[in-house]
Amino acid sequence: METMLYAAELVREDGVYKLVVKDVVRDTVQVTPVPESMVARLPTFLSVLSSKLGRGRR
Repeated sequence: METMLYAAELVREDGVYKLVVKDVVRDTVQVTPVPESMVARLPTFLSVLSSKLGRGRR
């Protein structure tokens, strides 16, 4: 059985990207601005992370 611990969203508001992370256990939310250059590299970062962890995509 899976238990969600965190939920993350990348949103764009008024041209600014923000990473919104909700800690489901503690019921808290953190919002961090993210540069557009990092947003463009996100798919590559996730691919590298998956390969290092030895897991495929879900």
